[in-house]
Amino acid sequence: MQRSTHSVLLLGSIMCALLLIAWVGSAFAAAAQGMYSISDYYSDLMGVIGGEWEQVGGLFTYLVGQQYFMWGFLLIISVIPLLFAGHLLIIGAKHFDHGGNQILFFPPLARIIHFIGALSFTLLVISGLLIVCGQFFGGGTFIRLARYVHIFGAILAVPAVLGMLVIWFKDMLPALCDIKWIFMLGGYLSKEIKPVPAKKYNAGQKMWYWCAVFGGLVMLATGFLIWGFGANLDIIRYSAIIHNVLGMVIVAFFLTHCYMSIFAIAGSLQSMKTGYKPEHEVHMLHSLHKYKESDVKPGDHH
Repeated sequence: MQRSTHSVLLLGSIMCALLLIAWVGSAFAAAAQGMYSISDYYSDLMGVIGGEWEQVGGLFTYLVGQQYFMWGFLLIISVIPLLFAGHLLIIGAKHFDHGGNQILFFPPLARIIHFIGALSFTLLVISGLLIVCGQFFGGGTFIRLARYVHIFGAILAVPAVLGMLVIWFKDMLPALCDIKWIFMLGGYLSKEIKPVPAKKYNAGQKMWYWCAVFGGLVMLATGFLIWGFGANLDIIRYSAIIHNVLGMVIVAFFLTHCYMSIFAIAGSLQSMKTGYKPEHEVHMLHSLHKYKESDVKPGDHH
C-alpha cells in the first residue's frame, strides 16, 4: 500500500513537471514569435530586480554592485573543497569490509528519485554558479545557455524534491542520537573506526535532506517568481535575495554531500547503484539502525 502511494505521488510529480515544461516552452515560443526577444526579457528582468535605489531594490542593487553574491559563492566553492582535501590527506577515507553480508538501504524507487535529484541539483549548482559569475566568462550566449540549463534543472528537481519529501520524511525526523552524532561529528575527525550513534540516516544526512527538500522548495518558488515576471516588484527583489543567499547554503551542503559519498567513505557510492550497504559499515556508521532479516543479502565470508 505504501509503495503504491509513493508510485502515485511520483507519477503525479512527473506530470506536474511535464506541465511546467509545457508552460516554459510556450513562453519561449511566444518570445520567439513576437518582437520581445529572450535577450530583451533578461534585460528587463534585471532592470526590474535592480530597480531604483529604494526599499528592497536598493538593497539588491547594493549587494549585486558590491559583488557580494559572486564572492560569497566563490568563497564557498574554494574553501570547502580545500578543507575536504585536507581531511582526506590527514584523516583519510573510512574503509569497511565489503565481503560480508549486505544490508538493503535503498530500494529501486529511492534510487530512481535519488538519481533524478542528483542530476537536477548538479545541473542547478553548475549552471547557477556560471550565472552568478557570468562576468568571468564574458556573458553572452554561453551564460544565456546556462540560464536555460538552470531552468531545465529546476523542472527536473520538482519530482525529485517531492519524491524525497515523501519517501524519506519519516526516517529523516530528528532523534536524540543526532545530538551526540553532531558533537562527535560522526567520528569523521578520527581515523579510528568505532560504532557511531545513528539510525538509518545520521544527523549530517538529515541536515542535507531538510536543506535539499525545504530549501529546494523555497528555491523553486523564488526562482519561479523571478522568472515568472508576474509578482509585485518588491516580492521579486526579495525573491532574488533569498534565492542567492539560500543558494550559498545549498551549494555548501551539496559539496559536503558529494565529498562524503564519493571520498570520505570508500565504496559508498556503490550503495546507490545496488541499494545495499556492507553490514560492517551499517554496524559502525548506523549502529542504532534496526533492519529486517529480509533486508540482509548473504555475502562472501572469508
